[in-house]
Amino acid sequence: MENINGELVDLYVPRKCAATGRLIEAKDHASVQIAVADVDENGKMIPGSSTNIPICGAVRHQGESDDSLNRVCQNLGLIKGVWSAQQK
Repeated sequence: MENINGELVDLYVPRKCAATGRLIEAKDHASVQIAVADVDENGKMIPGSSTNIPICGAVRHQGESDDSLNRVCQNLGLIKGVWSAQQK
């Protein structure tokens, strides 16, 4: 919620799972947020710069967090050629 000045005043800002789009509830204690460091053209970490990827507890419970993280990172352009969907 924003006040008259347009500043965010809510204590809790809900996040959505990057893999499923599900809302991560406050009581989802199995959820994680992984910070992937941004790198420059030489492959060195840019200090203070990272991309946050939230993963909900349901994805982790199913054992799909590693595959989901690879897919999300590839969609964001952080990695190449690691994840490919199964063809049916």
